[in-house]
Amino acid sequence: MTVLDSIPSEILEHIAFYAATDSFLGPPNHLVPLLTSNRQIHSQLSISSNPLLYARIFAHKFDLQPVLRHLNVNNAPSTALAAELKLRFLYLKRIRAGGDAYRIEGSNKSCASLHQLLLRVFIWLLENEEKNERQLREYANIDTWLQDYWFSSDGASDAIRRIREGHWPISDRNASLAMWLYWFLLRPDDNAPDDSALDVLRAFAIVAHRYNITASPWTEFSPTSSPDTPSHVAHFDEDFQLTPLPAAIPAILAFLTLANKRQSNGPPSHPSISYKSIVRGKPGCEWDCEWARCLSISLRQYGNMLTGAFRPGSIEGVWEGQFTYTEFAAYAALLGGAPPLILQKSLVAAHQQTWKLREYHLMRPAAPGTNLQLDANAEPLPSGNPLRSYFPDGTHIKEDSKGLVVLTPNRNHSVRYQRSSHTTPENLKRRCENNIVDVIIMGEGHSSWGQFNLVGRVRPCDGFISLSKEYIDGDRGKWLYRGYLIGNVHGNLVGRWRDTLSPIEVSGYEGCFAMNRRR
Repeated sequence: MTVLDSIPSEILEHIAFYAATDSFLGPPNHLVPLLTSNRQIHSQLSISSNPLLYARIFAHKFDLQPVLRHLNVNNAPSTALAAELKLRFLYLKRIRAGGDAYRIEGSNKSCASLHQLLLRVFIWLLENEEKNERQLREYANIDTWLQDYWFSSDGASDAIRRIREGHWPISDRNASLAMWLYWFLLRPDDNAPDDSALDVLRAFAIVAHRYNITASPWTEFSPTSSPDTPSHVAHFDEDFQLTPLPAAIPAILAFLTLANKRQSNGPPSHPSISYKSIVRGKPGCEWDCEWARCLSISLRQYGNMLTGAFRPGSIEGVWEGQFTYTEFAAYAALLGGAPPLILQKSLVAAHQQTWKLREYHLMRPAAPGTNLQLDANAEPLPSGNPLRSYFPDGTHIKEDSKGLVVLTPNRNHSVRYQRSSHTTPENLKRRCENNIVDVIIMGEGHSSWGQFNLVGRVRPCDGFISLSKEYIDGDRGKWLYRGYLIGNVHGNLVGRWRDTLSPIEVSGYEGCFAMNRRR
């Protein structure tokens, strides 16, 4: 019998916990000598006999509150936390080793295995409050891993090799996940943009006919299906199906951020805009809408109910950012099948713009006591022309101090929409969100091309925002802006614009845009 054998089990657990957490980064290696000291101690402290100890270690090394919120529970079973602790360090060690970042000719490396690695890291970053990110960056060296994966000539994405050989980068589930990881972890001040990075990001951001921004057809206000196959993952003993947005959305954010970084290092022209807010200790709710969107898209039976992919009131306010356009002849060549070299040699210009947006809600009748002016005819507008932000042709909208009055040709009565500030005060927020059946956005803005008006709708299933832009003066036509609000607290409106003269069944003239909230 050793001295350790005489220590009460409660004290022994405290010793084990402090040994395991002596270093925040990496696995609890300092616990190993204690576990291997003798059989009796091992039987008291092993992961199978004492999962509560390892659950405490998990909570010390990883972010837990967002997990509980996504699982909709107050506490997770200690066995699930202990198993997740073990699993996470298996994947972190794998990233740290770096092998998955490279393409190995003749290798039997499983694409499905890589997909699970990317998917799990994606989830950890959706649930990040700072601890998850620190383990990934400081222990696993994921920044180097992602640089190698995307921008090395022998990177596993195969993007650089394909571009150099005149082919476009592959767009699949792994590309989507890996591009999201790149955006989540991008630090503009630490990343000097090089040609390889910008070539890859530019392709995903600009070439709209090859890289969609939606998982389901943008032409459908109530999609009936999604062409993407959901990813299955067991997360804390629960099975989930997740479908992240395609790679184009994070690529647009990363491309414009790094392109602005390069511009700011050159001759001054206009103020540089960054779409990346580096905030230590980000709130865990930052990516809650992305989590809800991934779940909603995977359902494949969308319906017309507003999901957690969109937070009511989140569009309200003043937004600043840029829209880009490519030389028309070059873009026409791309639509005709030109190789990446055409895009690399063409000019991608950017103009700043400012939007002032107001959000309006159609509320279904609710229980008495809400003190809201609800319309008894609270039927959502039918789906209309996708090139006109899904409004039925002939829709008449009148904006007044109380909200909107909307009349469509197929109805003999008007419907009133309430301003979001009237429907989502904190004391009524949860009750009201369950009663919102349609969201309309009104606004105006200006750019170097002139002043314009904006009007649009929010697709309820995934929070897809469609805005029609019409200039007030001059013959500059009508343009359609489509995209998403990415991030809850430090969010960006991001997506693509396109012309409205090309029929919806053909690829039109498009560019990308990104906006952040004026601070």
